[in-house]
Amino acid sequence: MNIVLIGAGNLATNLGKALKHAGHTIEQVYSHTMASAEQLATVLDCPATNGLEQLAETDVYIISIKDAALQNVVSTVCEQHPNAVFLHTAGSMPMDIFRGYAHHYGVLYPMQTFSKAREVDFSVIPTFIEWNDEKSHQTILSLAESVSNRVTPLSTEDRKYLHLSAVWACNFVNHCYDVAAELLQAHHLPFDVMLPLIDETARKVHELSPHEAQTGPAVRYDENVIHAQAELLKDNPALQELYVMLSKNIHEYTKKNE
Repeated sequence: MNIVLIGAGNLATNLGKALKHAGHTIEQVYSHTMASAEQLATVLDCPATNGLEQLAETDVYIISIKDAALQNVVSTVCEQHPNAVFLHTAGSMPMDIFRGYAHHYGVLYPMQTFSKAREVDFSVIPTFIEWNDEKSHQTILSLAESVSNRVTPLSTEDRKYLHLSAVWACNFVNHCYDVAAELLQAHHLPFDVMLPLIDETARKVHELSPHEAQTGPAVRYDENVIHAQAELLKDNPALQELYVMLSKNIHEYTKKNE
């Protein structure tokens, strides 16, 4: 299939590589900065552009950009290419953002955290799709199944909650790593002492439910430990409040699910 990538960020980079590896032709890469477009285009061996009016004619346009910019791009490019299939890759944006601009459209949402510098095995990434008509359905299904072994239809409404769950399971957890790293650094301890703990916590939820895997002073609400640890955070009131709120919430979840 012939594809133009609109976007050259973390997700677009990984998806572009996976699509090329699957045998699709990336005709062009767009980014609002030419340097970013050229960087990914070099990897994918295709032309680059930073002009939406200069997009090549193709079968499929995959829009993988910041949510805030999506509406403007959709309204600009879709009507210029009426026979193409348009899709976006955003977890939290509705499919109907295309309504009134494109005839054939949908969503291809690979649920994973991406970084340009880190290669991922796209075949194991759960990929969620949505479409507005049969042409879009067949196109998006073919694309998704060519890169992922786990493709699932999902409505816009349900995808919102999937994305929210991913924020809790990934982004918030990684922020906790960042906090831990800062605390350790302040006391001249390396972050890698946490890695065996982090790895075991992740491995456990492959075999136990997150509820069953939960441990720590908040489970039993050990007030002595919680108070002492909260005191250690007195120089950062926002973090101290977050620690206390999370401890209470963990305990409430524990009681609710007993």
